[in-house]
This record gives sequence, C-alpha cells and structure tokens, in this order.
Amino acid sequence: MSPEALSELISKIAHELVAEGKAGQLTEDLIPPVEKLAVMRPKDRAHGDWASNIAMQLAKKACLKPRDLAEPFAAALAADPGIKSVEVAGPGFINITLDSASAAAIVDTVLEQGAAFGRNDHLGGQTLNLEFVSANPTGPIHIGGTRWAAVGDSMARVLEANGAKVVREYYFNDHGEQINRFAKSLVAAWAHDNNLGDKGYQTETPFDGYKGAYIDEIARRVQAEAEADGVDLTALQHEDQGLNENGEPVGESDSEVREEFRKRAVPMMFTEIQKSMKDFKVNFDVWFHENSLYQDGEVDKAIAELRERGDIYEKDGATWFESTKHGDDKDRVIIKSNGEFAYFAADIAYYWNKRHRPQNPADVAIYMLGADHHGYIGRMMAMCEAFGDKPGENMVILIGQLVNVLKDGKAVRMSKRAGNVVTIDDLTEAVGVDAARYSLARSDYNSPLDIDLNLLASHTNDNPVYYVQYAHARSCNVDRNAADAGIDASKADPSLLDTAVDGEVLAALAQWPATVAQAGDLRAPHRVARYLEDLAAAYHKWYNVERVVPMALTELENRQSDADREALEIAKNPSPERAAARLKLNDAVRTVIAAGLDLLGVSAPTKM
Repeated sequence: MSPEALSELISKIAHELVAEGKAGQLTEDLIPPVEKLAVMRPKDRAHGDWASNIAMQLAKKACLKPRDLAEPFAAALAADPGIKSVEVAGPGFINITLDSASAAAIVDTVLEQGAAFGRNDHLGGQTLNLEFVSANPTGPIHIGGTRWAAVGDSMARVLEANGAKVVREYYFNDHGEQINRFAKSLVAAWAHDNNLGDKGYQTETPFDGYKGAYIDEIARRVQAEAEADGVDLTALQHEDQGLNENGEPVGESDSEVREEFRKRAVPMMFTEIQKSMKDFKVNFDVWFHENSLYQDGEVDKAIAELRERGDIYEKDGATWFESTKHGDDKDRVIIKSNGEFAYFAADIAYYWNKRHRPQNPADVAIYMLGADHHGYIGRMMAMCEAFGDKPGENMVILIGQLVNVLKDGKAVRMSKRAGNVVTIDDLTEAVGVDAARYSLARSDYNSPLDIDLNLLASHTNDNPVYYVQYAHARSCNVDRNAADAGIDASKADPSLLDTAVDGEVLAALAQWPATVAQAGDLRAPHRVARYLEDLAAAYHKWYNVERVVPMALTELENRQSDADREALEIAKNPSPERAAARLKLNDAVRTVIAAGLDLLGVSAPTKM
C-alpha cells in the first residue's frame, strides 16, 4: 500500500465517520482534499511504516481532543486487510504498520508501470513557458548560466512528468549597447593582432569592453570569414574608437568595420552557445531573439496595449509606464527623451509575446534569472498585472544564487578562454556532463552553491552523482549475476520481502510518486536528487546485508547461536523463492533510479 493509497483511505474514513456521527462537529465540507492529508514516514521505525496527523488536523474543527478523534480513525484503519496494526501515539499521531504483502505490493506496481511509475497528469492542460540561461551572445556561458542550464532543463523534465506542456526557451539579448561593446572589443583585438595602431585603430580593449582569449579567437575567425568572402576589413570606415576615459564617445557611431564584426561575430557566438547547450544535454524548443521584437513591431504593439489600458503617460519628453499603479516602487521609463527605447520596453513586449503568440502561448511564463535581478521583480510583476494577468500565477520569477567553484579548497576563477570566469565548457571538461549537471541541480537554486572539482571528479561514495549512479550499476550487476545463477523473478512473491532492510527500500520506493509531484508543484528539481540519494543509501545498505545469489555460510558463521545462524541464512543463503523476490526488489530500485536520473538529465550506467 502506497502513501497515496493510505491518504485516500484516510479521506474515505473521515467521510464515513462524519456520516456515522462519530467525528464530533466535523462536517463534510471541513475535510481537506486528499492531497492535503499527508502520510509521513516516521523517523523511528519502531513507530511503524507510516504515520498520519489527521486527528490533529481535524480535532479543532470537530471540537474534540486529537486523541479522542484519533481512536475511531485507528479502529477503521486497523480493519483494512492491508494493514497489520495501528497505534495512537503522543498527542494524536496515528502510526500504521502494513502487512508484508501490502508493503511489498509497490514492487509489482513499479515493474508493471516501468518508467511511467511516479508520473502523473495533475499539471495537465497547462502550457508553461520556461525561459532559462538566456546569456548575452557576447561570450561563453559562465558558471551561473551553467547552473540555470542544469536546473532549468531538470525543472522542465519534472514539470513534464507532472503532465504539463513545457516550452523551453532561450532569449538572446542581441539588441543594445552590450552588442556594441562586444563588437568594439573584437575590432580592438583584430587591430592589435594586425598591428593597426599606427593607422588610427584603437588596439586596447575598451574600458567597458569584453576580455579573454575567446575575443581574440572570435576576432580571428571574423577576419578569416571576411577574407573568404572577399571583404577587406581595412578598407572599411573605422572612426568608431569606443569611449574615452570619461565614458564619452570617441569618433563616429556608424563604424563600418564595427558593424562588419557585429554581423559576423554575433551569429558565431549564437552557434557556440547552442553547441554548448547541446553538449550539456539541454535542448531548447525556442531560440528567441530580442532584436526581433523591434524588427517585427512587437515593442510598439505592447506599449500601445498598455497605453490603451491607461498605464502609459508622457513626462519630460519621455514615455513612462505607470508601474506604481501595480505595486512597483517607482514608474519606469520605456522610451527615453532622445527617442531610444529603454531596456524594459523589450521586457514588456517579450512577456506580451509569450502570452499571445500564435503557437504555444504561455499559460504561465516562468523566468529563471540570475542573482543580480532581484530589482527586476517589482517592475515585471507590475507589468504582468497591467496586462490583466495575475502575478505569481501567469508570471513566475525564480532567482538563482551564485556558484563558487573550488579545487584543492581554493576558489577557481580563471578560464583559459574567457578570462576571470569559469565557463560551461571548463566545468564539463573538468568533471564531465553528468557530474556537472547533477551537482548543479541537486541543491536549491535559492541558495549559494560551492562545488568541489576534486570531489566531482572522484569515484567515491562521497561524490553524490557517483553514489547514485553506482547504485544503478550495482543493481544491473545483480541482474547479471542472478541470470548466471538461474534466478527468475518473473513469478516471485514480493510478500517474502519481510525483513527490516527490505522495508526501508520498499518505503523509499513508495515515496517516489509524492516526490515527483512535490518537485513539480514547488518547482524544485533538487528534491529529485535528494530522493535518489536516500533511495541509493537504502539500496546500498540492503545490498550489503542481503544476498540475491545465495552464498554458503562460513564455518565460523555456522557456529553462531541458532537465532543468529537463522538470520544469517535468510540474509546470505536465501531460499530460491526469497532470492527471486529480492531480485524483483532489486529491479524495482533500478527502474526508479533510472527514471530519477533521467529527470535530471543524467545517465544511468550499467557498469562502473
């Protein structure tokens, strides 16, 4: 019997007690829905397999003491054929012990459903637009974006496991000053590499520019591509020299050479980012370009919509969004007095586009933003409300915290290509995709994260991803050994799984559906990783105590007391029937671990 089945049974009993007048003043409408009637695993196994606090939940509504309400619940539960015993403890907890057949029924359920076990459709009918990473196309993806890649893709998989339709989206910030700075940096690198300083070119990186070996690399690639196309870069107008030490423009702003670098280099970075994502096992459904919002008139349309709703006004020659009407701390400029669009104008248009695009419009737009974006939440939620939507429902903003990369106990900051950062390619080169993804997804993104390269590269049980993957590989090895020994689990009786360590593994398996549902509802894929570590721990303990393939007792073990020898026989030299049941349990564990690792985008190796 699963925790979900117990919750349904408790709900049924609650309604029956009300109908029979055995629940004080409790009425049908005061009974919470089934999903609110939590069944918990007791910390002390002496208290049973599962526990419920239903009596304490309902006692005040029933005008009864919790223990007085718990007693009729306990009596009704004890009458169920799948329950061995029920005890009322403390202020009104109901402790439940299942009979072995009922507890072990989860094994057949897992093996019958396979990878579908734990999946549900309670988020069905919703289209969730999940935007994550969205790094500017001005350099490789750094470690913060890499965390969002791991968390975002895992979150998408978890939401899909709960029945939602998920659109994975990457937003390219390819419009605005950061692209100009990128192009200026490339021109300077190219000019330096070709000794063009005496011809009027700036050869030093602009003070607000981008640095790193990748800039030199991209500049050389642009030069090679231009030459292959018959374009002489030195023949192009090049008055644009960036900004002086006071931050003032130097030269003209329509540099032909800068524009040539921009139009060639930005697609190169797009391609590189897309390759990095694919190599990291992250595939996006939509690659959205900010620049298209301006080219297609989406920005003007969105502003016009807000103007019609009465949320736009003019002041000091600029156009403002009256966001304070919707809870923001100040109104926001969206068109500057010089006629240029403020950055927030694109945000407005992008949200409107997500909600009203012809294909897969978002019921919920989920934004996964970096730690430096806390200040954006107020204006974004105000904009959501101004469009007639519900903040926190139609728009959800998740903020991820910083990542520190450590090696030999010291922070790692230098990248060969990107200067003073660690990139996605640096991390995967150091520890591999599986270890990188798992380590970044296993912690709550709301908390800062330290990751240890030495630990993640190690093949020890201290390495979380190795610990979980090894459990899967070990279960596959048990299968191979069992096949060699002629053990067949197809007709095994799971009720023979009646030892304490069997019970721990069975209980862990039973908690998988609730874990999937909670991870989806809370948008918390790290719960999947922590569950897998708990399941792996229960499995490793089980493996070390109980044999599937029988092994004869040693002479010393045969000289133990009768009780100890009997226990050793059960553990090490099981009967064919018990061995087959254990193989079935082993296969159920393998099935769930593989499914869980898949939700995190991590492989489930058969050998290690």
